Amino acid sequence: MAAPRVLILRAPGTNCDEETAYAFELAGAEAERVHVNRLIENPALAARYQIVCVPGGFSYGDDIAAGRILAGRMQRHLSTMLQDFCGENDQRLMLGICNGMQVLMRLGVLASQSGEDESEASASLAWNHHGRFEDRWVHLRVDADTPCVFLRGIEKMYLPMAHAEGRFITASQDVYDRLQQQGRLALRYSNDAGEVAEETLPFPVNPNGSQGNVAGVCDSTGRVFGLMPHPERFVDPTQHPCWTRQEPLPEEGQGLAMFRNAVQYFA
Repeated sequence: MAAPRVLILRAPGTNCDEETAYAFELAGAEAERVHVNRLIENPALAARYQIVCVPGGFSYGDDIAAGRILAGRMQRHLSTMLQDFCGENDQRLMLGICNGMQVLMRLGVLASQSGEDESEASASLAWNHHGRFEDRWVHLRVDADTPCVFLRGIEKMYLPMAHAEGRFITASQDVYDRLQQQGRLALRYSNDAGEVAEETLPFPVNPNGSQGNVAGVCDSTGRVFGLMPHPERFVDPTQHPCWTRQEPLPEEGQGLAMFRNAVQYFA
């Protein structure tokens, strides 16, 4: 099997592109970090890749709002690429991590449904409820009915998060209910026992006050996924904050399973 090729899209302020490329390569893919300006100059480059990933960081300094400028540039100059990767008949994958999820949310490719006007956002990521940047490890639970390709076979994870604008909110209860019924609220903050709840869990279990404790959302096909925690920061067992007290030490970090799923999707 030929290794799938991954485009790691970087921009000024992106700072997780190298770690994300390493995670994909560790999972068996071929990853290339590509600056957004290079892709805008030659959009045909996107045809070389099976996976596009928008990694974490502070693209364009998060000026105006987190991810907004990069999303605007992609919407204006790379709309054909977005339509190709997010089309219902396409078989390629797209992943947004932290700032990348903020970008995908602003592009309207995660929470909207087919035929819906993406200019009227049905869901968004707002400032953390306590109004400040938060950096900690969190417990996560995967929705059992989610179609998300990246989460296949995963029940729960323990990953680091680091963001100021990660509070998931929907425009109405109807939107939330629709996304939930479709299994698109794919990843949620949970307690250390892996238990989730519909009511907002207290801080720091839910680190940002997200509606329904949502930490990650996928599109209707399950091929486009965005999450606020950082799986690329836990691909080696020694990255766990308590790794010296773990016996026996796991062979790999829990975040690596997501990247393996992406690679195995093309097997």
